[in-house]
This record gives sequence, structure tokens and C-alpha cells, in this order.
Amino acid sequence: MTAGQNRDFASFLDELLAEAAEPEQGAPRINLDYLSVVDELHSGRINFTDEKAAAEYRANASEKAVGSPAAETAAAPSVDPDEIARELDLARRAASTDLDRLRREFAFRNHPDRVPEHLRARAMIRMQVANTLIDEAKRRRFRPKKT
Repeated sequence: MTAGQNRDFASFLDELLAEAAEPEQGAPRINLDYLSVVDELHSGRINFTDEKAAAEYRANASEKAVGSPAAETAAAPSVDPDEIARELDLARRAASTDLDRLRREFAFRNHPDRVPEHLRARAMIRMQVANTLIDEAKRRRFRPKKT
């Protein structure tokens, strides 16, 4: 764009959006609709059990031949919303703790960028579940009480 070029604001925005839609060279493009993931998690159609998760983890670990035998047999972190709520200790901390701080602490321990590559998909699910649980706790805390 040159300084002396006249055009309307809408065409300028269209150009910016078109440039932003083009992925950077070598960067993978990931489309993830977080709301649909949350809806799917709350639908009840996804059923994670610890045994199923552990079996999937062992299968993925053996396919990728990840490091030591101890790494292959280690239990994967749970993606069960009830387990994550217990890990967050939401029942006790929801009323007294700064929930944004709780979210940051959980992210520090569980963010997909901070875990080994073979656990990143699971970490993404854990983060989404934790964020949903914390958001629900915030809504319950600030919802006006009916009298």
C-alpha cells in the first residue's frame, strides 16, 4: 500500500483479512472450534475412562518409540472432568480463590507447549476442560441469587 493511494476502509479491511488468512510459510494451519469441543465434551458422547486413556497412551507411546521404557508405561494425565475438578480443588477453592490465578497455575503445569509432544493432544483437552470448569465456577459465583 502506498501513502498516496485512495481507497475505502472496507477494501482495506478485506485486504488485511486476506493477508491474515494466508498461513506463514512453513507454519501449519490448525482450525479448532473451541465451542464445538466444549459442546462435545458436555454432550456425554465422549466417554473417557482411565483404562481407555492409559491403553491409548501406551499404544501411542509404543508407536512413537518414546525414550525409555519408564516413559512408555507412565500413566497419562486424566481428561475426566471430575478428575480435573478434583485436581483444581474447585469444590473448596471456587468461593475463596481468584479463579483467574487458578487458571494460570493449571496452565503453567498442563499447557500443551509445556508437555512432551506425545502428550500435547491430551494436554489440550485437559486445558479446555479446566477452562470450562473454571468459567462455570466464575458464572456460578457471580450469578445473582434469586430470592
